[in-house]
Amino acid sequence: MMADDDYGIRPTRPLVEMDPPPLAVALPVPRDPARHRIGLIGAGGVSEYHLAAYAACGWNVVAIADHSLERARARRDAFFPGAEICADGSALIQREDVTVLDITPHPEDRVGLVRSALGAGKHVLSQKPFALDPALGGELAALAERNRVKLAVNQNGRWAPHWHYLRTAVASGLIGPVRSIDCNVQWDHTWVSGLPRFEELHHLVLFDFAIHWFDIATCLMEGSRAETVTASVAGFPGQRFSPPALGSVIVNYPGAQVRFAFNAHTLFGEEDVTTVVGAEGTLRSRGPNLNEQKGIEVFLAGGRSRVPLRGKWLEQGFMGTMGELLCAIEEDREPSNGARSHLPALELCFAALRSADQGGVPVPIEPR
Repeated sequence: MMADDDYGIRPTRPLVEMDPPPLAVALPVPRDPARHRIGLIGAGGVSEYHLAAYAACGWNVVAIADHSLERARARRDAFFPGAEICADGSALIQREDVTVLDITPHPEDRVGLVRSALGAGKHVLSQKPFALDPALGGELAALAERNRVKLAVNQNGRWAPHWHYLRTAVASGLIGPVRSIDCNVQWDHTWVSGLPRFEELHHLVLFDFAIHWFDIATCLMEGSRAETVTASVAGFPGQRFSPPALGSVIVNYPGAQVRFAFNAHTLFGEEDVTTVVGAEGTLRSRGPNLNEQKGIEVFLAGGRSRVPLRGKWLEQGFMGTMGELLCAIEEDREPSNGARSHLPALELCFAALRSADQGGVPVPIEPR
């Protein structure tokens, strides 16, 4: 016999297995790819994934610039043998035959290049985050608008297979209004040990890494503005890198809450879980890491569905960001990953950094 006070623990009912909901989840595909002549500035590590995606899609990269000609040459030879190479990104910006620029250097070097490219009338895909504060982000967005060009942000997580499905499902109203989002991420980030560019980032987790999570949260909560952000970070003895490896964030929205938990020093048993609970259902994705998600579980009043996923973050994600920009150019509209769509994520991110630096006090998000 069950006690009168069962603390909410009741026998679970078997869930009815249902067919997956009929959602159309597809990557943006430009109609006239030959029209776009892409130039890449910055042939560092991440550029390999950019170029591999563009080659797989048959897009046209005509030039690659990097201060190391050897590095630019290696990228050209691996992916676009017909592309020209140069050591000066500013010179590439001035080329009349380049219509779209993919700008990948680190933020402190990238902003000036983005500004120059927009001034030269080029469409731009900027690596994330595209600005070091929301006000500067707004200035760059306004510059693109004045020059009648498109400025998109390489938030490739939006088109990672699992997050792309979650975005599509929430936007379709499948689970009703979102009430909570939980992201628990345990991964091994110790590869940054000894690399000055990362070792010198105090907020390695909440800034350099979590910008993807701030961005997906604003996508899933589209139409609702955050009220407060509370964040904390912590390190521990024996870390293999200097910045704090642990981080947590709580974002309060009217009638909803978003919660992130990060451990960047998980040497065994990595896992990445995203759970979105709505008023009419729940969505959950789980896998050992961002690139390998096992599928989506969908829980609705009628039962449960399991949705298989095809593709990976480091493939479909980069196809999505550039593909959406090229489609927006052809259709003369704002890309869904446009600069202004990324400003709410920047607001959350920098509010989280302030909160963590102030010992975890809640930081309000000011009305626009």
